[in-house]
Amino acid sequence: MLSLFSLPRRIPRLGPKALRGLTLTLLLGGSLTASAQTALRVNQTDHPLDAYAVGALRIALEYIEGDYEVEVGRDPITQTRAIERLEADQMDVMWLASNREVEEQLLPIRFPLLKGLLGYRIFIINPKRQSRFDQVEDFEDLKQLTFGQGAGWPDIKILESNGLEVITTSKYDNLFYMVEGGRFDAFPRGVLEPWTELAAHPDLPLAVEDNLVLVYKLPFYLFVSPDKPELAQAIHDGLDQALAAGRFDEYFYGTDMIEDALTRSNLKNRRPFPLENPTLTEETPLEREEYWLTLDDL
Repeated sequence: MLSLFSLPRRIPRLGPKALRGLTLTLLLGGSLTASAQTALRVNQTDHPLDAYAVGALRIALEYIEGDYEVEVGRDPITQTRAIERLEADQMDVMWLASNREVEEQLLPIRFPLLKGLLGYRIFIINPKRQSRFDQVEDFEDLKQLTFGQGAGWPDIKILESNGLEVITTSKYDNLFYMVEGGRFDAFPRGVLEPWTELAAHPDLPLAVEDNLVLVYKLPFYLFVSPDKPELAQAIHDGLDQALAAGRFDEYFYGTDMIEDALTRSNLKNRRPFPLENPTLTEETPLEREEYWLTLDDL
């Protein structure tokens, strides 16, 4: 370990800027500790939505008073485990597709990070059945189809409450084999999801349906612990300011994941079927039109 006596005898000459910085450091002393960065702990898996959410959080911090930094862990944990860490104060911020149940458990920052894009659902189908979808002109035609979902998924309640027939399975991978085999007609997926999923199942002759899209409000929020309302408000304010400045939309539309999904899904040329979402809370900011993507925006 170095002592004062082991330091070099020749001290380099400091310029005026360096001397002012050294003097300020000596004068402020311990007060520098008080101005240290505040770490916001998050966990980012290899799912592209995680990288997007971290990027959105960083943008919010650009507009927040104070010196924050995002501290990123990279554990391959489940959503349930992430919630447990947030509640145990082992994380500060996480993100989820929201519903009434999770908003009762955690504190939501009610700014839809994906502008509602998760609620635009297109279908994975067996391409031999495309002609059946070509004949869908109205909601009565849509109700003649059957839709696959994983057991316990919140979308089940949305689809069923709008009069659509849902067939479920407890295993996610089964859904791809079931739609290929005709156990149901369509597997609805958010526009960010189907091409990655099809690439992960190259053994199955599946495709994305050409013409239809279900549309319902499905917010994707940041969440914090209920014990941190000040943090929630600060992040929300930062996101609002970023949106007003055009910075947030620049990030949203400029993200490869979003740009690719909007291009490949061809949303603006699909026949939309609006659905009600009974899982939304009364506090969902539906009146904030600038928060939500519409087909007219494309």
